[in-house]
Amino acid sequence: MSEGPTPIGVLLRATPPDRLPELAAEQLRHHHAARRVEVLLADLTRTGLWPVLDTEAAPGDALALRCFGSQRPVTDIGIAGTNRVHLPLTVWGERLGVLVVDTAQPAGTGLSDTLAAFADELAVAIRAASSDTDRYVRVQRRERLTMAAELQWDLLPGSSLGDDRFLVAGQLEPAYDVHGDHFDWSLDGDRLTVTVLNGSGDGLAAALLTTTAVNAMRNARRSGANLVEQAELASDAIWSRAGGNGHAATLLLEIDLVGGQVEAVDAGSPKAMVAREGEIRPIELEQQLPLGMFGDSRYETQRFRLEPGDRLLVVSDGVHAATPSGRAAFGGGGLLTALRRTRLQPATEAVGTVMRSLRDYHAGEDPADDAVIVCLDWRR
Repeated sequence: MSEGPTPIGVLLRATPPDRLPELAAEQLRHHHAARRVEVLLADLTRTGLWPVLDTEAAPGDALALRCFGSQRPVTDIGIAGTNRVHLPLTVWGERLGVLVVDTAQPAGTGLSDTLAAFADELAVAIRAASSDTDRYVRVQRRERLTMAAELQWDLLPGSSLGDDRFLVAGQLEPAYDVHGDHFDWSLDGDRLTVTVLNGSGDGLAAALLTTTAVNAMRNARRSGANLVEQAELASDAIWSRAGGNGHAATLLLEIDLVGGQVEAVDAGSPKAMVAREGEIRPIELEQQLPLGMFGDSRYETQRFRLEPGDRLLVVSDGVHAATPSGRAAFGGGGLLTALRRTRLQPATEAVGTVMRSLRDYHAGEDPADDAVIVCLDWRR
């Protein structure tokens, strides 16, 4: 009995990490009559899709961007019997980019389903390979990063995460020159831990402070520590390094994805709010000292509850306290207006909408601070 074709997942795992797009193109040409294949990856600002195979080609067009935004295959019926299929490259809710396939095969549900399964395997492989090659990272970067930004981007968990219970997304700007703002998350069973923080100071010093805080919280969390213990270990670590000359304003959240209960440690400036049934209201928490401001700082938790369908938003002071050219803080009417525009968008699109509104609010002026927004949709 002759053996069937080797599954694409097996072939990808046997391929050098920097050659995955070439293998994908070869397999698509051989098995699906592909005439052209391109892998498009999203840049750091999530505003453009850039080619990996032909790096001199134009960025992704409107159909590719539609596929990336909707997370659904988009097919363009071409001439001379060619169909162009756009397929999202997504892993556990994280949007990497789009696979574009020009094929002579007839368009239809069967073709889209087959190619979608292929794209899923390729997305998993690219995400895993990114720690072993710089090829994909180089495509995502449209400018050179500062050293501080390099530390920050290497520390991030990803741009989004989700399943049938929730979708969480974060965005950090200015992408190529961030300092101390950061976000982190971790999923463990029915509990999702989310942190947003801002290391004090500028440049590399702020990035190093944030790196210390994030790794201290991860160390505590991975050792089974609760939210208070995570905050206190991070505070002690910052104090040991900076001696009170630096701190990290931090909001730590642990969300029960079954019941909607949220446990919070508010240690500084990030602000949380909930969008529910068309209304946006702030979460009123008692603010405690930023991490590392004093030695032996102790923290307490507070609680609030999400309802099914709620959207939880957390923004750093680079968003809510932005006052370009002496204008009123963006956290007043500007932020609320931006958030209302996101009502029909998934969390992955909503963070970009808010950041674009913040850039527009600056009217060409360079921001005085970096900025983070994290958006969580609890689907229940």
